[in-house]
Amino acid sequence: MEFQPRPNWIRRLKTLLIGGSRNLQDRTIFHKLSLIAFFAWVGLGADGLSSSCYGPEEAFKALAGHHYLAIFVALGTALTIFVISGSYSQIVELFPSGGGGYLVASKLLGPGFGMVAGCALLIDYVLTIAISIASGADALFSYFPIGYQNLKLPFALLGVALLTLLNLRGVKESVLPLVPIFLTFVVTHLIGIIYALTDHLLNFKEVYSETVVDVQSTYTELGLLGMILLVLRAYSMGAGTYTGIEAISNGMPILREPKVATAKRTMAYMAASLAITVLGLMFAYLLYGISPQEGKTLNASLFGAITSQWAVWGSLFVLVALISETFILFIAAQGGFLAGPRVLANMALDRWMPGRFATLSDRLVTKNGILLMGLAALITVLATGGSVAFLIVLYSINVFITFVLSQAGMVRHWWQVRRKIRHWRHRMAINFVGLVLCIFILASVTVVKFYEGGWITLVITGIAVLIVVAIRQHYNRTYQLLTKLDDLARVAELEPLPEASAAVPAKLEPDPHSKTAVLFVNGFNGLGLHTLFSIARMFSGTFKNFVFVQVGIIDAGNFKGAEEVERQEQHVRSEVNRYVDYMQKRGFYAESYWSVGIDVVDEVMGIAPKILEKFPQAVFFGGQLVFPEESIFTRLLHNNIVFALQRKFYQSGIPLVILPIRV
Repeated sequence: MEFQPRPNWIRRLKTLLIGGSRNLQDRTIFHKLSLIAFFAWVGLGADGLSSSCYGPEEAFKALAGHHYLAIFVALGTALTIFVISGSYSQIVELFPSGGGGYLVASKLLGPGFGMVAGCALLIDYVLTIAISIASGADALFSYFPIGYQNLKLPFALLGVALLTLLNLRGVKESVLPLVPIFLTFVVTHLIGIIYALTDHLLNFKEVYSETVVDVQSTYTELGLLGMILLVLRAYSMGAGTYTGIEAISNGMPILREPKVATAKRTMAYMAASLAITVLGLMFAYLLYGISPQEGKTLNASLFGAITSQWAVWGSLFVLVALISETFILFIAAQGGFLAGPRVLANMALDRWMPGRFATLSDRLVTKNGILLMGLAALITVLATGGSVAFLIVLYSINVFITFVLSQAGMVRHWWQVRRKIRHWRHRMAINFVGLVLCIFILASVTVVKFYEGGWITLVITGIAVLIVVAIRQHYNRTYQLLTKLDDLARVAELEPLPEASAAVPAKLEPDPHSKTAVLFVNGFNGLGLHTLFSIARMFSGTFKNFVFVQVGIIDAGNFKGAEEVERQEQHVRSEVNRYVDYMQKRGFYAESYWSVGIDVVDEVMGIAPKILEKFPQAVFFGGQLVFPEESIFTRLLHNNIVFALQRKFYQSGIPLVILPIRV
């Protein structure tokens, strides 16, 4: 019998769109897939840098005409950027394998806090993708006449779909094509900022005077408290500016060794570039007297004012700058596509999410997580009509929930280890300042945005929390049921099989022409032993040979280096050989086949023909759990691989018997 391969046209289409399979046996694969600091700055840091396309604008608009107060907002924003990045540099030191808010809160505060941080991050990463793409569409269509505005939404939806496809190909493939565009953004905005500052070099005394006048008039109009609240409101409306710093600590697994040094260098690149860009743009708004215009972003108006005397070159510069803004915002969406699936995978490994979110595709990416993030972002853009003004209201609340929990966990950690680490006061002070600042921003953003629509984000996050709690409870109940089966593993070696031979020959030889039972197992546990005992009872005396097959899965939890893959191989080989030893001691011929990969079905399809060639009379068996009550959770939260195997075998005319195991 031959197994039917996937049709050629399907394989060719998949390879064209996503690329060919990666080889796990290639020990240099981790080096090939990892990012150096510069590429990480593009792929992860661009999330923060791109927020200069909408963060400063929202803050500037929130000043309601008191534009010279923007100086204080800009300085406060730059200071906040350096404080948060400095505190996250300590997080990457403590969590070199990945220190995103979910892991930090889980390890340092407890699983419950980690779960809340994870849910908040997932919603925030979906919004990161949605607002980045929508803002990119705004930037591009600012160049065109207002009659083209109806094309913005289709353009944004297409952008989400294309980025999803790019990420299915792999992290490095999704970053490399964007490097020239990223550099174009940096160069054009740097030129614009430098030109604006030098062009008004002699006007800074006037700016100082106008600032004093604006402060005095605002004080007279609103009072001291009112002026402070106005500045704080503008500061909080620009809080989206900080939502990219966390992505670097969460993306540690994809960074080049030494990971900590690479992450800290990336953080420095991002913090410096973001602070300079935000400060420069807000000062430039003031110097050119920029005000909102329908169908145009403030940056588009600014570049138009800067290049008004540049003749045809000015129009070309504006076009290039806006196109670069569009695409760097698309790059910013990478922050959601890179970090979101990583959070999903970590939560899946801890049983807060379905296990399928931790599995890898043959391109060694968390395919299910990428698809979920892409679909959720697509729905969000469609539901909001791609409105940046509305998305900005929903945005940034959740990331500060995670910031607060992360900083609180770090402060608690430094206090707990104060007797073991020198300079703990200095380290704790950095995170404490970050904690106080993040609490203040979270409170401000929540109050300011709540009645404008921010409550929607909080409600969706609350629903997500309820869902993941229900998933965790289901997995906990399943674990309790499986512990009863696992009692078999502890007593199995004391129990004889019903048909066991009284005397064991010195050397057992296979009989290829006799009936052979091939059993798929997943470790030496109660599930595998229960299936084995069922075969012995139901087919007593039928099978003379026993073959055990186990496939070890490389998922997001152990895809961290060649050593982890080797460790998984050793574990799988050890577990499956325990079955062989068990059967040989009882007088049966037994052997094992094992493999390590990312897809059980594909690995088994490679092993099964070898078994059939040696044992033509083989019958394949697999065990399947039967729960007391079938529900949507039992169908969605368990992979039911044995049924997928049965379908593949069925197509090739080979019997696979599924034995029910009631728990």
